[in-house]
Amino acid sequence: MTIDTDFLPLLRRIADALDRLAPEATPSPDLGAADCFVFAPPGGLTPVPRVNRVDFELLRGIDRSRDILFENTKRFADGLPANNALLWGARGMGKSSLVKAVHAKVNSIGTGRPVLKLIEVHREDIDDLPLLMTLLRAAPFPILLFCDDLSFDHDDTSYKSLKAALDGGVEGRPDNVLFYATSNRRHLLPRNMMENEQSTAINPSEAVEEKVSLSDRFGLWLGFHKCSQDDYLAMVCGYLASAGIERDAEEVRRDALEWSTTRGSRSGRVAYQFVTDLAGRLGHALPR
Repeated sequence: MTIDTDFLPLLRRIADALDRLAPEATPSPDLGAADCFVFAPPGGLTPVPRVNRVDFELLRGIDRSRDILFENTKRFADGLPANNALLWGARGMGKSSLVKAVHAKVNSIGTGRPVLKLIEVHREDIDDLPLLMTLLRAAPFPILLFCDDLSFDHDDTSYKSLKAALDGGVEGRPDNVLFYATSNRRHLLPRNMMENEQSTAINPSEAVEEKVSLSDRFGLWLGFHKCSQDDYLAMVCGYLASAGIERDAEEVRRDALEWSTTRGSRSGRVAYQFVTDLAGRLGHALPR
């Protein structure tokens, strides 16, 4: 079959136009650029040169959860079996701080193994999680995927993408990828959503099971509860010592308790906010 040479320029223009319309192949992420990244769909990773985190030793009042998550993460970094983890419970009690602190602690005691990478995935990018896991499957590093404040609204169906990425699909989760999430909700879905599903379904138990099964994808559940007064004061003292601020113990106790009363809660976040206010009044810079 012969083609009229007069049509060749037209065919070339059509081919060029189709090439421009075709999506570019997603490049493999450069994980050697940093230890921490932020996921930017459809597959890009933005390096984070300096991570906003609290030192592992400064996390008080959550000792048991801290030690369990550290051991789970260290096993994963050493190439041993480990579980996806859901950190749930009271706000301000150090859930996200713990994930970032554990990542740094594990890397600080590395013994020649590949560096553990931390990739933050924003809640609105959960739908792209399966693609990200595909891109990371061949990476020569152990990788923690971290989603902070994860929860789903009534009409949100993106939780199905998360379920498939964690345990579903024929490929399954890559051996070099682990997923950590924090949430104020133990089951990640609002209670009224489950109740509505239960009241309108033909088989109520099946409707609820489908929603609760998302949390079951996390083998490790760590609960965070409101701290006691003693734990709160220990957090304050720890932050003050780290910042090099010396004050009368009784004065600090009185002011810290008054601060927590005005805030209506006691937590690690409230303790740090008190120390920030005190340092500002004293003209004392806090370490970054």
